[in-house]
Amino acid sequence: MFAYAVRRILIGLAMLVVMTLITFLLFMNNTTASVLASCGKNCQPEQKAIIAKTLGYDDPVYVQWGKFLKGVVAGRNFPDDPALVADHPELVAHCPAPCLGYSFKNSNFVWDVMKDAMWVSISIAVVAFAIWIIIGVLLGIIAALKRGTWIDKVIVGVTLVIFAFPTFFIGQLLYVFLAIKTGWFAIPSYTPIADGGVFTWLGGVILPAITLAVFYMAGYVRMTRAFVLETSTEDYIRTAQAKGLSARAVIGKHTFRAALTPIVTMAGMDLALVLGGAPITESVFNFNGLGKLAVTATREFDLPINIGIVVFLSAFVILANVVVDIAYAFIDPRVSVK
Repeated sequence: MFAYAVRRILIGLAMLVVMTLITFLLFMNNTTASVLASCGKNCQPEQKAIIAKTLGYDDPVYVQWGKFLKGVVAGRNFPDDPALVADHPELVAHCPAPCLGYSFKNSNFVWDVMKDAMWVSISIAVVAFAIWIIIGVLLGIIAALKRGTWIDKVIVGVTLVIFAFPTFFIGQLLYVFLAIKTGWFAIPSYTPIADGGVFTWLGGVILPAITLAVFYMAGYVRMTRAFVLETSTEDYIRTAQAKGLSARAVIGKHTFRAALTPIVTMAGMDLALVLGGAPITESVFNFNGLGKLAVTATREFDLPINIGIVVFLSAFVILANVVVDIAYAFIDPRVSVK
């Protein structure tokens, strides 16, 4: 098991390195475009030259990529050009690890710009994930066990209706009726746990989390129902029932455990996607998360911010896949870990 986990982690690290190289080939292959993205269309030639030397955009792509990897691991200095450092040592700024670059438009390091937005998105994603996993999987199991009854039809029907509504409509509906008109929930706002405590933090992010959760929950209800029904027809399930095991043991130890493998795969990917894929929800509730930051950076052509967000979210996707692969060995003994 330990060797399997180490192997999967090393493969994940290799994938992360390759991903950063592809990102740089896509974003940084054109020096002029990179400079214009930082400086703007009205940038003068002298300004372009200074920005290119300061940020290292005049180097070949593979050199920029190497410096970026070094910055992530050990940090780096700006400006990048040794001649500028020698002439103006007082202008040198050290970007500590993990350094994802420098945003010329924000006059700040990319990681410093992303940090606050990152915790907002993580808070919404984690709470939404807990809601849709617990309720979605539970309702899916109930629908499967009550197949063909009115309970099954109501659960499946309601989830289909919910799935048909766009997230911005659900978000506005919850915001207006549950926060403004009825006052059952606090007006959504992000407060760090260190500042307001767990309950204040949770009360501020619960409505955006529910908005995302109901959309994903609909899919998990249907998928869990389908996997449980499919697994319940297997020979080993009938054997367990023939041995006289209780219904709870058959469902919990055999049926659900076998059906859990594809659900875990979905959960790992969806958690990574929802972390940076919720700009609409963040905009509806006016949360400054990674999704909203990515939209703003794209609109303002802030290339370093876009690269930092892509690298961070890609790393999270790879990490989620590694965790899922390792979890397989615990969930399903049929998975080989040799």
